Order: sequence, then C-alpha cells, then structure tokens
Amino acid sequence: MDYLEYYQLAEHPFSNVVESRFFYDNPQQSEAITKLKYAVDSKKGLAVVIGNIGAGKTTLARRLLEELDEENYEAALLVIIHSSVSSDWLLKKFSIQLGVMNTSDDKLVLLGQIYKRLNEIEEEGKKAVVLMDEVQMLNSREIMEEFRGLLNMESPGGKMVNFVFFGLPELDRVLSLDEPLKQRVAVRIRLQAFSEDNTRDYIRHRLKVAGGERLVFAEPAISRIYQFSQGSPRLINTICDNALLEGFLLKKPVIDGDVIKNVAIDLGLED
Repeated sequence: MDYLEYYQLAEHPFSNVVESRFFYDNPQQSEAITKLKYAVDSKKGLAVVIGNIGAGKTTLARRLLEELDEENYEAALLVIIHSSVSSDWLLKKFSIQLGVMNTSDDKLVLLGQIYKRLNEIEEEGKKAVVLMDEVQMLNSREIMEEFRGLLNMESPGGKMVNFVFFGLPELDRVLSLDEPLKQRVAVRIRLQAFSEDNTRDYIRHRLKVAGGERLVFAEPAISRIYQFSQGSPRLINTICDNALLEGFLLKKPVIDGDVIKNVAIDLGLED
C-alpha cells in the first residue's frame, strides 16, 4: 500500500509537473488570461507577466497557449533554459516556431523570411503569438534590441507579432537594457502569492482532480502549509506531497499541523 491507496486517490495530486487538468482557475489567473488575450487580440505587441519563483508563471503560460486555438492563432511557447543564448540563435529559433521553412544563416535574409511568414499568417486570418518563459535569463541589450526590431513590423491592424514575456522580477531590469522596448510594454501583470483562503481552495481542488472525495488536511495543517509556503503554489505542492507520504507512514487518516511542521523542518522551511 502507498499513500494513494491509503488516502483513496487515483493519482498524485501535488506533482510540480505542469498539467492542465490541475489548473487552479482562481480570480487572479482568470484576470491574467483575460488581459493577455486582450493584448494579443488587439495586437498590442508586448505583454509581460512577472512573478516570484514558484508563483505559477509557467502554469499560466501553458494555460494561455491551450486557449490560443489553431484556427485563430499561430502560437508557440519558447522556454529559455540558459543565459548564453545569442541573438542570432534566438532569431532563428523564433522563426522556426513561427513556421519559417529553410531558415537562412544570413540575418538580413532571415528577417525577410520572418516578415514574409508574418504576412502569410495575417492573410490566413490568424494572429502570430510567441510566449516566452524565463525571459529574465536573456540578460542582453542586443537581444532586447532584436525584440524591439521585430515589434517594428506592423500592419494597419497593429503589430504583426505579439510577444508575451514570463519571468522573475529581474525581468524589469532586463527590459530596462533597452528603454524604448520597455516603453512598449502594453500589458504588465504581477502574479501575487495565494492568500490562506486561496491555499485551502487550491489544495481542495487538486485533491478533487486526483480523485479525492474529502479534504485530508485539517484546518491547522492548512494554516501551517500557508505559513511555510507563503502562498507559493510550488511550495504548497512540495509540502503537501511530503505530508501525504508522512501521514501515510504515521497512519494518520487526517493530516494535522504537527505533520506539516515536521515536513517543513525536513524541507528546511521552518525559518
């Protein structure tokens, strides 16, 4: 027997792997999706989402991508995984994401290919959208200038390509490397940590999606989860997953505050 069977769950409810079925559609996330779709649909060009580590930026990015249907949008998600990205690499990656075929190694030719592809997308009645996660890693003035150049591509209806940047608070400093680009941010969203009520609803939601028919965390446990996580969804997941395992090992049908405190100590979160 494992904790899934013990707590009558069909699957692990608190994995940090992003999965759309577990998306917690709270008011903050709904408002963010509405604002970002407005920015895209009105061809504003550049929207920015900023949040601390574990605030749910990647989850929001993937949810937005799912809502941009293929019939009306040519959309892609690009995740920056290291800081040594060059502007040439990024430009080529961007062109491939948009569907440019046989990309050229000559920058001027490649820009022409991108412009042609963006025109094709417009002629198809679609909007070009590129979502970019972990943009704070692109700590380069040259790269910021490249984005500004791409945003200079316009049609009578607005920008030919729409970017949505997701990043840590350092993203503000990175955008400041090119002040004209920073001034082009049409929509800016700051993701806030969950409240204690949000934390309780979030835990209940994920348990329900995983097949749970009851809230196995006592109220004092939820208060401590909020205390140690400070409302960070990623930390909530980590604490709850460990607490379910600890509760199973201790054969506790309901997880209490002491279990959460012990888990927090093990995870180095007590301070």
